[in-house]
Amino acid sequence: MKIVSPMPTGNGAYIVHKLLESDIDGYQVCKFSPRWTLVPPLLYGLCRGSLGKADLIHVAPDHASFFHNKGKPQVITFHNLMLDDYMQQYSSFLQRIHYRTDLRWFIKASLERASRVTSVSRFTADLVQKELGYDGEIHVITNGVDAELFTPARGRGASVGEVRVLFAGNLTRRKGADLLPGIARYLNSNIRILCTSGLRSKTKLAESSVLQQLGPVLYKDMPDLYRSVDLLLMPTVREGFPLVVIEAMASGLPVIATNCSSLPELVDEGKGGFLCSQVDTRTFAEKINLLAVSTEMRREMGEYNRDKVERLFRLDTMMQAYRDTFSEVLDSQ
Repeated sequence: MKIVSPMPTGNGAYIVHKLLESDIDGYQVCKFSPRWTLVPPLLYGLCRGSLGKADLIHVAPDHASFFHNKGKPQVITFHNLMLDDYMQQYSSFLQRIHYRTDLRWFIKASLERASRVTSVSRFTADLVQKELGYDGEIHVITNGVDAELFTPARGRGASVGEVRVLFAGNLTRRKGADLLPGIARYLNSNIRILCTSGLRSKTKLAESSVLQQLGPVLYKDMPDLYRSVDLLLMPTVREGFPLVVIEAMASGLPVIATNCSSLPELVDEGKGGFLCSQVDTRTFAEKINLLAVSTEMRREMGEYNRDKVERLFRLDTMMQAYRDTFSEVLDSQ
């Protein structure tokens, strides 16, 4: 079977679809710049040659209708959803207009044409049904992580010195980057937060002795980065199913995250880390300080997270779920 997946670059969804390409025979990602989505009708001209030869099209719902090819079944995967009223406060003026008008229409059109609808988390699936009034079945296929690539560092937690906290993602309000200076204010003196900027973000934080800015970090360099730190900080406001969290868990790190969206599906409170109320900078800092003084707690939580990834979020489990989905759709044609 030949599966074509038109995807814009520079986001976690693109990484997931590239992982599928690396393991599923006949799967091909047709990549394009996200700038093309600024003028959606232009998408009609992309990937036409590949789409014509495809047996099945696998695409995100935002612009799936522009890659519709007559007679070709389409599987759409929701990696996230930002259309609800709650997320309006974290969106720009133009984004709010876009979400309430054309993007909502595009996604509804994609749902009507889809042969199968999947989602990366139960939270996202429920939100799609509630926000868009979709009463069809949504199959949840959680993201997976390469547990042989993302592995714990040897000897982590053997000493008490500088504690390194990782914030990985775009420096935006949606990711909680605006909370970092407030969190840093309450941290013990031996704690430093290392901040990536994301590949598409040009924002920088104010200079600080606590906040070390790493700039953009390539995906291939992330395993070593996880092994160089002691825990992951994720003060985000919305996640579909964040790769960075399961990668950190596979790397044996405890996770301190916001108690929102899909994060409770990943982080078990008090076992693999802590879930904090949104924008509560003092509580985020208290939990970081608590882990900073206990190498044993960091080790136990990291081992718990590694075990959970091995049981629930392995890459081969995700791959097989998509293979089964594609086969079932093609067999039903």
